[in-house]
Amino acid sequence: MPTAQPGKKMAAPKKSRGDSAASDAPGPGESVAASDLPAAKPSASLEGSLTVLAKLKEMEFYSRANLEQLAALGLTVEDELKQKELVAPLGDVLSAQNAFQTKLTALLEAYKAECDRMQGAPRSL
Repeated sequence: MPTAQPGKKMAAPKKSRGDSAASDAPGPGESVAASDLPAAKPSASLEGSLTVLAKLKEMEFYSRANLEQLAALGLTVEDELKQKELVAPLGDVLSAQNAFQTKLTALLEAYKAECDRMQGAPRSL
């Protein structure tokens, strides 16, 4: 058996091909579990839709963060900096972001329902 040298890793013992093939195959009377089978690949349409859904969720996350930041900035501008002339324009941006958030959330819910429908629908050949 080779000895380990300082600073070098020892190679793992190699398996012969016959050993691994025999151990991976189910024995007599054994069945292959469903979890051992490869999962069915989603259709290209579903895969693309799930990508869009993930991007919409990311946008919604950042939209909520923008709302929180705008609200905090509004307090800073009005209370700490006493820049009263900028409070209204900042409020307008906050209102626009809130409207965007509301519409984005509705779109996200509708798109998620569509993705759920696509995942549950049986595929035709």
